Amino acid sequence: MERSLRLGRLATFAYFVLNGFLMGMWIVHIPDIEHRAGISHAVLGWLLLLLGAGAFAGMQLVGPLTDRFGARTVVPLSAALCSAGVVLPGWAANAWTLGAALLVLGLGNGCLDVSMNAHAIQVERGYQRPVMSAFHAAFSIGGVLAALAGARMLSWGWGPVANLGTVALLGLAIAVVAAPALLGSGGTDVPETPETPEGAAAAKGRRRTRTPRRIWGLATLALLVMLCEGVANDWSTLHLRNVLGAPAATAALAYGAFSTAMTIGRLLTDRVAARFGSVAVLRYGASAAALGLTAASLSSSIPLTLLGWTLFGAGLSGCVPQLFSAAGHADPDAAGTNVSRVAGLGYVGMLAGPAIIGPLTQVMPLHLTFFLPVAFCAVAAATAGILRPRNAAPAPLEAGGGATDSGKGPARAAPR
Repeated sequence: MERSLRLGRLATFAYFVLNGFLMGMWIVHIPDIEHRAGISHAVLGWLLLLLGAGAFAGMQLVGPLTDRFGARTVVPLSAALCSAGVVLPGWAANAWTLGAALLVLGLGNGCLDVSMNAHAIQVERGYQRPVMSAFHAAFSIGGVLAALAGARMLSWGWGPVANLGTVALLGLAIAVVAAPALLGSGGTDVPETPETPEGAAAAKGRRRTRTPRRIWGLATLALLVMLCEGVANDWSTLHLRNVLGAPAATAALAYGAFSTAMTIGRLLTDRVAARFGSVAVLRYGASAAALGLTAASLSSSIPLTLLGWTLFGAGLSGCVPQLFSAAGHADPDAAGTNVSRVAGLGYVGMLAGPAIIGPLTQVMPLHLTFFLPVAFCAVAAATAGILRPRNAAPAPLEAGGGATDSGKGPARAAPR
């Protein structure tokens, strides 16, 4: 049991890294793909909406399928679809074929996103302590590896088809090799430990026909938090460049500081959540993010602004994993469906960030528009108690740093 759990955890890491690597390789090759397809930046912007639409559709499709057939079946198939899909944009010769390719790639990405998070919930349930944030850090690490590998392959003079075709074959190989280590469904490898009496009833066979209001609440928070992440992804560099007049190389450090803080924060969040609880991670993390973005918005000093973006990334780093984890643990029989709701709305928020900030810059300076995500962080901090399930009262910390309520890591030992 312990060995299978450890192998399941390693396999989950592999799929998260793979997902980040595949999407990172697509991003690295966007300029070459755009040139090959003969389209403008404006057309590319519209086509990217198809990537988002495909991902959203995949998330909603695969959630119930994961609940029905198990992550052990769905994750490898989703990884194979995403791997095969990544080569399609490289073959696109015009806007129509690129749009179709992005729709398929988005579908594979959405399917893999939800199914691997559902499996991560299984692993976390088996370990009986927080492990979700480290998986999300692995996704970020996959993106970094893609940037390094993509730059090297492009320096060799390889085209998008050769590069992405090689990546697709590598992804298919990983999908096949890692599949046997995934945990089985139905609690055969991991004991189900529903966090509430309602969850216990569901584990005995009762299935909800409608998504509970608490799940929609978690999904709404995911939308707000991931919108904040989207703002940093698309506007942090422009903030330093256009508002503070920083050189291009210096301005790029804003996103670098944010993404580095996000990755490091996620590597550390699991231990913090085990010690202080998921409610504290969301409440104080969102508060720190609000403080950091406020400092970045109001500062005229480039070093202080970079520090603000760093604090913004560190604060946000643990928020989304806690929301995904809470959704997955709410009902073991509907983990995939619940995660798909939270991930789906969160993805909408990620896409909406740039779309909301852009029009606001027509009526106010860019740095003042950042007070909208500051307000969203404040809402997340104020409503962090939603992570604590109904009928679960806060419990004091045990001597070993564990706790007994669902907002904190259980005291029972688990494999390491």
